[in-house]
Amino acid sequence: MATTRTTFTMDEELAEQARRLDVNVSAAARDGVAAAVRAALAAADRAAYERNRETVDEFWTDVERWGDE
Repeated sequence: MATTRTTFTMDEELAEQARRLDVNVSAAARDGVAAAVRAALAAADRAAYERNRETVDEFWTDVERWGDE
């Protein structure tokens, strides 16, 4: 997987706590961004579904009946 460098700012006190606790800030940032992207994708998917709800298609109901006969 290709990676890219980025920079960000954070509160000094939080940065100090991360250093004291040996928190890998880069890994934590990657995890946080990945979680935020997953949440945004889920929200976008839900919004698309809300805009274009599925409708009942009687064809599939008929097809399912074929196996019951």
